[in-house]
Amino acid sequence: MAASPSASDRIANGLDRVCASHGRAAGVLVLLCLLAFLPGFFSISPIDRDEARFAQATKQMLETGNYVDIRFKEQARHKKPVGIYWLQAAAVSTAEAVVGPTALTTIAYYRLPSLAGAIGAVLLTYWAGLSLLTRRGAFLAAGMMATCVLLGVEARLAKTDAVLLFTILASLGALTKAYLGGRDRPDAGWGGWRLPAIFWTGLAAGILIKGPMAPLFVGLPILALTIADRSVGFMRPLKPLPGLVWCLLLCLPWFVAIYIVTNGAFYEHAVGVDMLGKVADGAEGHWGPPGTYLLAVWGTFWPAVVLVAMAVPFAWRNRRERAVRLLLAWIVPAWIVLEITATKLPHYVLPLYPALALMAALALEKGALDQVHRRLAGTAALWPILAGVLIVGSLGAYVWIGGKLIYWLVALPLLAGSIFLLAIAAGGLQRRGVQASFVLAAGGALLLYASVYQILMPHMRGVWISERLAEYARASGCPASDIATVPYQEPSLAFLVGTDTRFTNPVDAADLLKAKPCSLAFIGANMRPLFTDRAERIGLRYETAGTVEGFAYNGGRKVTIYVFRPVTDGGTGR
Repeated sequence: MAASPSASDRIANGLDRVCASHGRAAGVLVLLCLLAFLPGFFSISPIDRDEARFAQATKQMLETGNYVDIRFKEQARHKKPVGIYWLQAAAVSTAEAVVGPTALTTIAYYRLPSLAGAIGAVLLTYWAGLSLLTRRGAFLAAGMMATCVLLGVEARLAKTDAVLLFTILASLGALTKAYLGGRDRPDAGWGGWRLPAIFWTGLAAGILIKGPMAPLFVGLPILALTIADRSVGFMRPLKPLPGLVWCLLLCLPWFVAIYIVTNGAFYEHAVGVDMLGKVADGAEGHWGPPGTYLLAVWGTFWPAVVLVAMAVPFAWRNRRERAVRLLLAWIVPAWIVLEITATKLPHYVLPLYPALALMAALALEKGALDQVHRRLAGTAALWPILAGVLIVGSLGAYVWIGGKLIYWLVALPLLAGSIFLLAIAAGGLQRRGVQASFVLAAGGALLLYASVYQILMPHMRGVWISERLAEYARASGCPASDIATVPYQEPSLAFLVGTDTRFTNPVDAADLLKAKPCSLAFIGANMRPLFTDRAERIGLRYETAGTVEGFAYNGGRKVTIYVFRPVTDGGTGR
């Protein structure tokens, strides 16, 4: 009787079936992305502050019809170019045509470009990987991206970084094929214009999404390879001169228009304040010492970071090989630049993660990961350890903020299953092999994401303060222009309640309630004495419509907000 196949053999056979064709591999990758990114996508409230600012600025574009100048309420938002706002506006306009005006205040529609960008980035990782790996190796590298923590976070946020990753990967994928040649030579399609078109269009789109960041991530590998090879000949297939002209044709119209509309103010703030401030000063309190990203990658690129750590000796030993040299040129220069830059945010290094995944897959394919020293193999313990830390932290926060027990109980089986799979993956690494163990770890990660994003986070009502205040606003029927708030003035409140919501002071809030029969004031407990004093001075009769208690995660403090409304004739008031 033939022995039944082991778990490793079954996983290997499954990967062979998945990778039998490009279409099947791409289809499974899209399914994997949906399993990883969709939990919580439609149910998590707008996140302050970046996501809500982007979404609110896009909403104002749709409300005003001004698609050139970017504004948040009355303030000019001269930080990023217009690309992400146009993509979000297109997504929301399409949704509005289907579901009606509620699309304007439904954050999921603003997140659709990020979801598409994240899925596209996974597929582009696979596409780039085909130049240096087998189909299975490219599939595994793409799977590492699909299951990584940081990309999953960015796929759920209506901001720039998932889309930026997609644009950069388009350019770097084309560069990879131009540099390595092989069966994907650039002269194989469109009369030799296919890869140049992808490279330069991706670069132009990246510039429109986040300005100089795309040229930074694309240009540094080119510079490093030019120095290493003592030649820039590898760029010839990408047709630099006509390609640069095409890139400028795509970018320049908006950059000229915004200069005219703002009389140059956009560039003064975007370059002189925002960009240079991040380089030198640690803008907005996000300073970090060199080495911050090297430490953060253990959490942000989990679970694939375990394979990356095991691949480091392989990368060093084979640094002169053409494929490894390309990946190191992709990773090392930009990583150094970001480490010495004052401002540190986890998503800044995201465009380097596909190269880390490709390096790990290359080492795995060469058999280097199955021969690593026991100490490096021991890093697999990070699979269950980091998941355990996240689970304990999530459950602790859920209980502390006052989440309902029922959702905790619903999440528990998924959390237990996640830890079980991750522990099995780590414990059987050397017996089962790295490839099979990572597939098990990826399954554990998917269970973890489903439980945290879909079950726990949406029901942490204590942190979704704007959502709860918006419920009072909708119930009142009052226009946003007659709703005042102080000192709670998060962007998500303007997004959910209305652009005209008054971010004001206690005196003006009391005056508003005196002047408008249908009005509301959201008054924080620390501002209540000032509001009460003004109300007494002007003879305002008001009543408490409700109280919202919660945890303001921007600032890390518990807050109490009173919802006041004027008393109409016949009310008791105060």
